Amino acid sequence: MIDVLVVGGGPVGLVAAIHAARQGLQVTVVEPRTSPVDKACGEGLMPDALSRLRRIGVDPPGMPIRGIRYRDGRREAVAHFSGEPGRGVRRTALHAALAERVRDLGIAVVAATAGDVVCGSGRVEAAGITARYLIGADGLHSAVRRALGLDARPAGRRRFGVRQHFDAAAWTDLVEVHWLSDAEVYVTPVDEHVVGVAVLGEPPLDLPAAIARVPELAERLADARPVSVPRGAGPLRQRSSARRVDRALLVGDAAGYVDALTGEGLRVGFAEAEAAVDAIVAGAPELYERQWRSITRSYRWLTTGLVWTTSRRWLRPTVVPAAHWQPAVFARIVDRLAY
Repeated sequence: MIDVLVVGGGPVGLVAAIHAARQGLQVTVVEPRTSPVDKACGEGLMPDALSRLRRIGVDPPGMPIRGIRYRDGRREAVAHFSGEPGRGVRRTALHAALAERVRDLGIAVVAATAGDVVCGSGRVEAAGITARYLIGADGLHSAVRRALGLDARPAGRRRFGVRQHFDAAAWTDLVEVHWLSDAEVYVTPVDEHVVGVAVLGEPPLDLPAAIARVPELAERLADARPVSVPRGAGPLRQRSSARRVDRALLVGDAAGYVDALTGEGLRVGFAEAEAAVDAIVAGAPELYERQWRSITRSYRWLTTGLVWTTSRRWLRPTVVPAAHWQPAVFARIVDRLAY
């Protein structure tokens, strides 16, 4: 019987596995997809997320990100990170760097799905593997969350995301967020000659149409060649009734997700992965629920509030002007989400 079975080999699952191995635990990762695993996301690593990766020996290639810019066609608001910069990183490059670290540590990766999850008698079993503990890190539509009976019906409107990359020279060291009347368009430099563009909103989503609605962005990308296929994700809002059943713990999107609007999903997920392993090492998995609430509090409150505001047609147009006229407040909020 191994110590920890991690179900889900995305970035958060691999970070959990690395933390466990560094603590001297025997770990196996279950992941049906081949490496590197891609996903529709904004690909901007907040400074805290990048710092957490470096502490476990992972330093993925990418472009420095020094802050956030909001634009609505008339006004803009810019907030620079107060400390170290973040980084724009292709999801495939991030996963490849994490997978290399997993191999260096000798962590076993099994190509399989979780199947039924059975808890009890001081052990957890999934994918035909028995472990002392299980960490579910299998994403928005977590099979582990469902198997544990922790799925909770999400409230509010259903938002989705679509992302694609373009062969265009990076023109900024900021994540640009262009606010449309019914969606947000994110631009993140991930290489000197590649930018990722994502649109978030309610369906149907049309990325080329969204780009066309931002004249300056459409002009910059007019001759740019797509270098990836469009990828979608959603519904983004996911809820779990709890983050633990017996010796099975949920981390990352599997533990619940509000929205990608604030761009800190990986920062939060990496912190959850570390907290889950710490609780396991302490032999007290019940501690993780309280830690999860502390780790996610600012993300849940700020992101929920922003999504609520932007879903009201009469309030949505006030977001960028408010950030423009209150730059110190905007900077404090961005820093709260970044570190």
